[in-house]
Amino acid sequence: MNNKPDFSGVSSRVDTTAQVVSQTSPPAPAQTHTVAKGDTLSAIARHYLGKATDWPKIFEANRDQLNDPDRIQIGQVLKIPSKHD
Repeated sequence: MNNKPDFSGVSSRVDTTAQVVSQTSPPAPAQTHTVAKGDTLSAIARHYLGKATDWPKIFEANRDQLNDPDRIQIGQVLKIPSKHD
């Protein structure tokens, strides 16, 4: 008599944490800022990210439209990364 369990029809799957999180939480809406007269990346970073020294995060998030961090234009719509990026 064979008392061993039969697992021939059993399969398993392990999700990564990233897969589980992406399935359970919708992506955060992208935050933007429209550049106004007198704005600087440092001031925008201070407002949205809490520290003026985080301006490189905003610059990097907008490399598609910014070549020089000192040359932002009034009316430009900049993507603001999350504080955790």
